[in-house]
Amino acid sequence: MSSGDGYRALISAKRFSLICFVALLLLLSEGGFAANVNTRALSGKSRSPKLSETQRARKRMTRLARSRSRRRVVRTGSRRRHHYYEHFYTNSFAQDVTEGDVVAGEDPVVRQAALDALGNMNGTVLAIEPTSGRVLAMVNQRLALSTGAQPCSTIKISVALAALNEGLITKATEIRLGRRSRMNLTEALAHSNNAYFEALGRELGFDKVSYYAHQYGLGELAGFNIPGEQTGIYPEAVISDKLGGVGKMCSFGEGISMTPLQLGALVSAIANGGTLYYLQHPSTSEEVADFQPRVKRHLEIADLIPEISDGMAGAVSYGTARSVKLNFNEEEILGKTGTCSRAGTRYGWFASYANTDFGRIVTVVFLQGGRPTFGPKAAEIAGRLYRNLYDHQFFIAKPVLPTNTAGVKMVGDTQ
Repeated sequence: MSSGDGYRALISAKRFSLICFVALLLLLSEGGFAANVNTRALSGKSRSPKLSETQRARKRMTRLARSRSRRRVVRTGSRRRHHYYEHFYTNSFAQDVTEGDVVAGEDPVVRQAALDALGNMNGTVLAIEPTSGRVLAMVNQRLALSTGAQPCSTIKISVALAALNEGLITKATEIRLGRRSRMNLTEALAHSNNAYFEALGRELGFDKVSYYAHQYGLGELAGFNIPGEQTGIYPEAVISDKLGGVGKMCSFGEGISMTPLQLGALVSAIANGGTLYYLQHPSTSEEVADFQPRVKRHLEIADLIPEISDGMAGAVSYGTARSVKLNFNEEEILGKTGTCSRAGTRYGWFASYANTDFGRIVTVVFLQGGRPTFGPKAAEIAGRLYRNLYDHQFFIAKPVLPTNTAGVKMVGDTQ
């Protein structure tokens, strides 16, 4: 036999041995022997001598799957707490909000400017001459004269004046809100800080908060002989701690229902130096010709107005109402926004006045609806209103009523 033949014979023998070994393994596998081999003697560490490797692997996979499931539930719960989405059921838009409006005694330029600014939003726009209390325009009068709604953060104007009147703060007084957080009145108004006004409310107490709120016209008619006007609601006692107590009343207006006319009358008093006029809405041209201002009472706020003016101006310049500047920059605007929701309806407020060299005008925009409705949107609408008035030469030199109201007839609270 040659050496080549011997080499080939050796290779063939090795192949045959390999084939036999593979066949033996397959035979043992089919008989189930491999699946039941106990490795405890090899490792000496198994805690379950009665379990095979396959069974232990299955138990480990089951435990791992359960632990992952629990972690997913915790993460899901956390996401739900931090990303809660409120459901709204009121439409933010309307086909026609002017049905039933009485317009014969309104200023046609102001009314058209308000209509164009509001567009198809579901809301009302109120324009007032602050030196007389005359309503120049009231779009969507059914909503404006209704029981109103939660004032949201616009209630902070009343709370700020109350705290200033009581001498608790000045505009520069800083209140500690946290370990490293302090804020003064100007910044709190501009950014509508809730914690600041909750602290003021707790310091004032319900009795004082309620007293000043009624002095400023909440809970009573704001107009003089305006058909259909309602008084809103101011609670006779503090709301429960479960609802936030006096703190929430002073930051969100919780438990309070305020009308656009009430807010407009208060901001008019700020704009004119402290005179709270009855608002009058002439319904004919004859009533316009015979118009006489009617004073409800004089508020002791003349020295306090500079203390809140910076905050109201800051809201428009850099705070929650800066959307005004999307449409109007020519004159200084001072105002306050408000956003909150109740029972599936979101509210958006903005009350302001234009501080011009040729007279002032007070505007209140109140919106109700769903997610598109909020305070900055109301401020944007007010900016469009001021833009329209400015383009129609509204802010020009013209005769205005004197701000001295000493000779103006006082009217009792009984109407």
